[in-house]
Parts: sequence; structure tokens; C-alpha cells
Amino acid sequence: MKEQAKQKLRELVERFRYNLDVYKKSTYNEAQVRQEFINPFFEALGWDVSNKQGFAEQYKEVVLEDTIKVGSSTRAPDYSFRIGGQRKFFVEAKKPAVNIKEDVSPAYQLRRYAWSAKLPLSVVTDFEEFSVFDCRIKPNPNDKSSVGRIAYYTFDEYLDTFDAIYDVFSKEAVLKGGFDKYAESTKGKKGTAEVDSEFLKEIESWRELLAKNIALRNPDVSIYELNYAVQKIIDRIIFLRICEDRAIEPYGQLQTKAEAGDVYTHLLNHFKLAESKYDSGIFDFDTDRITPALGIDDRVLKTIIQSLYYPKSPYEFSVLGVEILGNVYEQFLGKVIRLTAGHQAKVETKPEVKKAGGVYYTPQYIVDYIVKNTVGKLVEGNGKTPEEIAEIKILDPACGSGSFLIGAYTYLLRYHLDWYVNNEPKKYKEAVFQVRENEWYLTTAEKKRILLNNVFGVDIDPQAVEVTKLSLLLKVLEHESRESIDQQVKLGLEGVLPNLGDNVKCGNSLIGPGFYGTGQQETLFDEAEMRRINVFDWDDDVKGFGGIMKGGGFDCVIGNPPYFSISTLDEDYFRYLEKEYAEIHSGYNDVMYYFIYRGIENLNKIGIYGVIASNYYLGNSYAVPLRKYLKKYITKILNFKNFRVFKNANVHTNIIIASKNPKTDEIDVYQDMIGNKMNLEKLESNFNHFILNRKELSEDWVIADDKNLKLIDKIAGDCIPLGELTIIKKGATSGNRKIFTVSSKYAAENGFESGLLKKSINSKDIDRYFLKNSGKYLIYIDSTIDVDKYLNIHRYLLSHKKELSQRNEVNKGLYAWYRLERPREKFVFDAKEKLVVPYRAEKNRFAFDDQQSFNDGGGSYAIILKDNINLNLKYVLGILNSDLMNWYYGFIGKPKGKMREYFNIPMSKIPIHKIGFSNPAEKAQHDKLVSLVENMIELQKKYHETRMEQDKGLYEQQITIVDAQIDRLVYDLYGLTEEEVKVVVGGI
Repeated sequence: MKEQAKQKLRELVERFRYNLDVYKKSTYNEAQVRQEFINPFFEALGWDVSNKQGFAEQYKEVVLEDTIKVGSSTRAPDYSFRIGGQRKFFVEAKKPAVNIKEDVSPAYQLRRYAWSAKLPLSVVTDFEEFSVFDCRIKPNPNDKSSVGRIAYYTFDEYLDTFDAIYDVFSKEAVLKGGFDKYAESTKGKKGTAEVDSEFLKEIESWRELLAKNIALRNPDVSIYELNYAVQKIIDRIIFLRICEDRAIEPYGQLQTKAEAGDVYTHLLNHFKLAESKYDSGIFDFDTDRITPALGIDDRVLKTIIQSLYYPKSPYEFSVLGVEILGNVYEQFLGKVIRLTAGHQAKVETKPEVKKAGGVYYTPQYIVDYIVKNTVGKLVEGNGKTPEEIAEIKILDPACGSGSFLIGAYTYLLRYHLDWYVNNEPKKYKEAVFQVRENEWYLTTAEKKRILLNNVFGVDIDPQAVEVTKLSLLLKVLEHESRESIDQQVKLGLEGVLPNLGDNVKCGNSLIGPGFYGTGQQETLFDEAEMRRINVFDWDDDVKGFGGIMKGGGFDCVIGNPPYFSISTLDEDYFRYLEKEYAEIHSGYNDVMYYFIYRGIENLNKIGIYGVIASNYYLGNSYAVPLRKYLKKYITKILNFKNFRVFKNANVHTNIIIASKNPKTDEIDVYQDMIGNKMNLEKLESNFNHFILNRKELSEDWVIADDKNLKLIDKIAGDCIPLGELTIIKKGATSGNRKIFTVSSKYAAENGFESGLLKKSINSKDIDRYFLKNSGKYLIYIDSTIDVDKYLNIHRYLLSHKKELSQRNEVNKGLYAWYRLERPREKFVFDAKEKLVVPYRAEKNRFAFDDQQSFNDGGGSYAIILKDNINLNLKYVLGILNSDLMNWYYGFIGKPKGKMREYFNIPMSKIPIHKIGFSNPAEKAQHDKLVSLVENMIELQKKYHETRMEQDKGLYEQQITIVDAQIDRLVYDLYGLTEEEVKVVVGGI
């Protein structure tokens, strides 16, 4: 295939060279070079440029965009090359008379298109020249033609550089990942800035400008009115500007309004005209009585609007996808405007966003996977007709900016179009129309019908609700033109766009009207409290979705629920969750658990549920009731483990698919990545796959295949859980480490009394077997201590009394200002011998401590043997640090990405092999392991304390030998065969 492609290219090159003078003339136009050279060039690379296979528009490999003239420039790229309907790169064609290498215009034009569409690479060519650009660099009209250019070839170099072109831009290369690999290898150069982050900065600057000016010019506007007004104005401007670049509205209308005097009055009139045309709710002034009454300075609106047009704007809105806009808005909604006492506007991060550690927009490949495995199963699996699909109800109960609803709606649009095209489309004139041979589009009326029938959402944030509506309406307008819209207006059809007020609603999906008891209590809450709680009644016919709920519930519930601990919620909120969600409530767990429960409960009897959520519930002791509940419904788990789906977020996730009526007891599990490169288009192919039986799942889910499960059961067989042999306790917490932890030098200089000083450690001081000396002390004071007897320490603490008194529980009068916040069980840490372990580590890291060390901050746990236990603590230590138990704990410990959490409950379940001391062979094994561990402790001490690098190497070799001896002995203790040892070694 590659050789055939090269031969075809050779013929094109020869023909072009032979008539070069003719082709270079200005009379030889772009259409001719496309037909005679550029199309055959890409066909030689394996692309179906002319759609000979007769694919519907959404599945074409190459979309030849209709060029829309605006002034002297076009508004769409000439070619869009796609795989599975997803754009990969653009090609902009020019006639050979254009000097592509030197001319600024073609490069800037292409880069605007590709940057706005978030494509990493794209091409400008006239066949004579072939110029490849890195389109992650924000385009600037003053850029030289060379900015962003990463490859440049002339036609007479094509054969010599054929591999470089073919291995990146051929269809075969794109399918095999060559294009993505090349794009990644050219990434990271100076000046790269993705369109969503740049547009976010843009609209955030608009928010600040508008907020400050509206607050200044309208002294009576409230904080709620201000947030509403700023959002509405931005939404309206963005909507109309996108319509302009899509040629639905005349280009430059907003710009004309900005250039006139009294800009806001002109804008309001423009908005009112838009409402008469679209009738969608975006411009509804019957319900919006706030924005028409505002005063806004011309300079503010001119600044915003002018930033959306050439030359100031790098954005090409005709190719800016709704999904990209959703990502921008998701981040945008993470902040809110507040008013100071002087009525000045300030923008700050929302408290709930701070709790969650930021805003995390769901990547498109995750949305697509979940939609395919929920909506797709209901629709495609049963080959449903449009009439049958009309009955399907899809919900996102925490819809944010609407990414999942957009994904579901897009899926339905594609399915409907395919169905009509394959079922005599001419019979369905109200649903589809033909634009050219083999090319059909859904009518606006049909797109509206699908949206209103099938797509529903709820969000607690009124601004998020408006953004979701905006995104869905922009999706309706895809493939529309000014002519199609005007035609509908002339025909007097009801609303070009649907009003989504009954589909996307504002409220708290978790909190119903029962929050206020009888209803009279509602008056006790102020307005801010009412807005914060924002109760939502699912069964209400008007405010909720009463009709759907009375019909049995939703067919699909999808989304990305929020994740944060309910310990951050107010007491009244917590108590409501405790009462209303008693089946899954178990204390201070995650709000995500309640969203999972609510989502599944909102399904009808055959409904399907799909979300991406934190995988913390798989091992969290607080999640036992949730796991018990999920066990009944879950059908698939795709556990990402260490792979981070959300960039820059310390959240480790999994995808949950569940059914209200599972057909089998089998649960498909995909986890443990194969290789280190994620194939986003075939998500399941990246992971090992195995089946779990729901009937065999206990309170503690062990997510493992049959081979590993059998070995896990064997290891736990004739053993005693660590929790029955030992006492496991968390370390102390002072509430102010800077004050209670001091250096040994400082303690000596200030004469601190030794009776209150305990050697201080933290997580990083704990190594396998060995505890490093931190050189610090913890001032340990609990309620039994009379601090007055320790004059120097008391004097020191008195100098910090103000800070110590600000600790939360001191303020509440729960303990004295000089005491540790959580002293914990002193006898455990004071024990002559104990084991310590950091609460979070990549692998088992237990150390031996005979120095009575304490820690501050709860960053470690201590383990001591219970009375009357004959085992030597070092025997237990050897087992805990062995490869076998490191492997075992990977299945029962709480995952945290690459780390595991070492908390009391999971550690308590570690199986310790029983020793019958009356049996000489067993006693010998016990004593041998103790001896090896003592040897290891001594070697570790020498390794850490020597200052000679050569000696370190020698000790390291000996440590490796003793480690292997310990591992071998532990394998023998637990009776593993050589095949089973291989399973363990391969799984570490």
C-alpha cells in the first residue's frame, strides 16, 4: 500500500513539474489545484476524499467544507480529516501562485481554525508547498509566517521525504497512532496555549469588567442579581457571536452595535430581536427583569465585543466545538462574584470548589464511553425506531456545564440520522432533508423533538443550568444556516429553538422538601440559606420531573458526580443525609456516595446507570453500605487506578456501569493497564479483563481475577488477622505542629524538661525495617499532665498561647489551650517495642521502633502485640514487609493512585501465619524469620548511618540477599508453590 502511494505521488510530482509555469499563473485557481493535485495527493495517502464509499456526513473520512465568504476571508477550513467522526487535522488549500512559505495570511488563517478546534497539527498546501504547523501556539495576526511551522516540503522533495509525510498524515498512520505520536513529540515548545484555557481567561476578564461596572453603576443590584446579569450578558454575546461565524447571523452585527453610541441600549434591542427569532429562553425578557434595567458603560461593552473580532480575536467560532465551550464554562463556573460592604464586586473561588480541590471537566472520551455503555445499550442494542426512542428519558443529576447531556444528545442525533438514511429517508420529510447525493441532515424540528423528549438535567447552580441550556441550543444550531432559520421564521413555526425550562432544572438533587420538615420551618432560613440548600422535589410535576418519576423513573442516569467529604457540610445537611439515605450512610463519607444512590434510585425497573467517580469507595471502610447496595446492580467496573483521567487533579477514578435489572451475576472488570500508552478510542483494550461474581462479593470487595482470588483465599486460610494479634493506633495530632514539634537543639538551649519530650517522627522518616532519627521532639501533653510543673515548656507555650487558643476545639472549650488536639493512646507509642507505618505509601513500609517515638499529625500508625501473644514482633514485621504481603495488601488496602492507605481496618485484615510453638519445625521457622529480621534491622541501620558511599553499596547488596531470604521463608510459611510465587512476583 505504501509503495503504491509513493508511485501515485511520483506521477503527480512529474505532472506538476512538467506544467509548473502554467500552474504558477494567477489564472490557475484554488479549485483547480484541489481537483487535480491536492485531492489525488491525499487519496494516495489512503483517504476517501470524494466519499466514494457513500458514508453519511457524520462518518465521512474527509469533509470538504463549504467556504463561507466574509469580506475577503473564508470562514471554514477546506478539508477536515476525521477518524470515526472525530477531527484529526485540517488542510487549508491555496493556489500555487501563493507563496505559502512567506505569506502570513494562509498560516494565520489555518492556525486560527485548528487552534479554535483544539487540533494539535494542521497543514497548508498548494501542492507546490506542504507546510505543517503546530496549532497549539496561540495565533497572533502579527506572527511571521514561520511561527508554529514544524515541517516544510516542496513538491520536488516529496519522494525523498515520503516516509516523513506518509508515517504521519496517511490514513494508515493516523489509525496506528503515528499522527498522535508525532503531535506529542512536537509538543511543549515555547508559546503553546490551548484554546480552552485562553478563552477561559478571556471570559473571566469579561466577568470582572462587567461585575465591577454593573456594581458601580447600579447601587441597588443584589449579589444574586449581579451574578445572574453578568452570566446572561456573556451567554447572549457568545451565542450571537458563534451564530455569526456559523453564518446563521450576519457577520459583524455585534461589532456594529459596539461602534455606535449607547452600546447597551443597542445590544438590548439586538437581544430582543434574537428572542423573536429563536424564542429559546436565552433572550427571554418576560422572565428577565434584571438586565434591561441595568446601566453599563460603553467602554466595557466595546472592550468585550471588540475582543471577539479580527484582528484582536484569535478565535474562529465556526469550528469552536460545543464540547470545548463546555470545558471553558465548567472552569468559569468555579468562581462567583461577591459584593463588599462598599458594594464593590470581587470574583472568588466558590467554597465547594475549594473543598473539591478545583473544577474537573470530564474528557470527551470518558463521556463517549459512558454514553455508549448506557444510552447505546438501550438504543442500538435493541435497534429502536425514532418512535420508540422518544420514550427514553436520560438524566444527569449534577450536569454542570452539560458535557454528558451534550454527549447523549450528540449520540441520539447520530443514531436518528443513521436510522432515517437506512430506512427510505424520503418518507420522513419532517425529520430529514437532502443537501446532495448521499448527504442528509436532520431538520431543526427533528433535533428539537429529540432534545425535548430525551434529555434532562439538574444542577444546584443556576448559572450551570443556563450554560447547559446554551450548549444544548448551540448543538441544535449545528448545520443550520441563515436561510434555514429565516425560512422557519417566515413560516411562523413555533420557536426556531426549544425552550429547555422543563428539561434542565435548578435544584439540589440530594435534598428534597423534607429538609424543612412540615414546611413551616422554611421561614426560619434566610435567603442565602435557601439558595445554598436549594431543595429539589423529584416528584413535583412542575418544579421536578413528576411525570417521569410517576412513570417509573429514568431510563438512563449518567454523569460525573461531585466528590468531597460530607464532613465539610453543615450539621443540618449532614443529619438530613443520615436520615434520608440511611441505607448507604455510615458516617463522614463522600457526597459522591449519595449521588450514586440517588442516580440508581431514579432509574426505572430496566434503567442503566453510568458515571465516572472516585475509586475510593472500592476499599473505604465507610463505603461498606454503599458496596452492599451497589453489589445488587453493578455490571461493569473500569478502574483507572494510577492513570489520571483528570489533569492536575489528585483524584483516582473508575467508571461504574450498573443496571436496575442485571441479567446475570457476572460483573465485568477492566483494570491494570497493559503497557503505558492509553488508547482513548478503545478504552477497554487498555486493561486486563476478568469477571467477578456478585454473589461472591463480601463487605470488602477484593477486585481480582479467579487465579488471584484463589491465591488470596489460600494465603488467608490458616491464619490470624493482624487485628486479633495486635493493637493498631493512629498517631497523635497536636493541631499546631510548628509549635509542638521542636528541634533537639532548640529543646536543649531552652532547657525543656525531658519528661514531656518524645522523639518525633513523620512519614518520611519511616523506611522498611528502619526508623530514621529526625532530630526533633514532640512536646507531648495530654489531659493528665500538670503543665505548671514543667516551667520552661510552660513558658514556651505561653508565648504561643494566642495561636494555640485559636484551635477549633479549644474555642469550643473542649480541652485546655496547651494540650495536644488528639493525644491518642499514649501507651501504644510508649511501648518498648512497636512497629510504625506511614498512613500512605506505594508499598508496605513497616519499621521497628524501640525508641518510644511519637508522631504529630496522624501521618503514621503504631502497632504493638496484645498481651499473652507468644509471637515475636519481629516475626510479624518480616511478614508485613515481605513481597507476599505487599502483593496481598494491594488487593485489600485502600487505593490512592500509585499509593495505598494504611489505616486500621484494612491493616487489621492482614493474615499472619499461626505458629504452633509445640511443633519444633514451626518454632524453628518463627525463630529463623526473627533472626533474619534482626539481621535486616542491623544492616539497614548501618546503611543509613554510614557516610562512605562504597560501604552503602556493600550494605545494599547484603540487604538484597536478606530480603530474598525473608521472602523465601514467608512463601514457605504460607505454602506457596513455585507457580504461585510467580503470580505474586508478576503482580508486584
